[in-house]
Amino acid sequence: METYDGRCLCGDVRFRAIGAPKWVLWCHCQSCRRHSGAPASVFVSFAHEQVSMLAGEIAKYGSSPGVERGFCARCGSTLTCSNARLPNETHFHVGAFERAADLAPMGELFGGERLPWFEPRTGALGGVAAMAAIALARGKKARERS
Repeated sequence: METYDGRCLCGDVRFRAIGAPKWVLWCHCQSCRRHSGAPASVFVSFAHEQVSMLAGEIAKYGSSPGVERGFCARCGSTLTCSNARLPNETHFHVGAFERAADLAPMGELFGGERLPWFEPRTGALGGVAAMAAIALARGKKARERS
């Protein structure tokens, strides 16, 4: 059986999911952007019976009719999203899991709300390479001014 352990930033909230996820998807909706502060979120869906709490409790906020957002009351980490239309599952933010690299998205939700500049892949200058390119450009500009 696959096991996925997750937690919030401070570690007060810990949980475990056992078994294969139902799905892993990008979400581009404005509500997810506001909840996470990120241009998009990646969620993994597990049936309620697959998940057990190991420590703490996920605080809940009703963000819209039938939708609850879960977070750590101590550190504020975004953790979950539950929808009354999908009553037997909870959607966890992939970044909360120790094995996040194993939870690759297979599609997207609310693609029509995707920010026009957002590309789900990191591209040729993604990640650390992008930061290096920015630092080099700043250094070049500073040298040109001197």
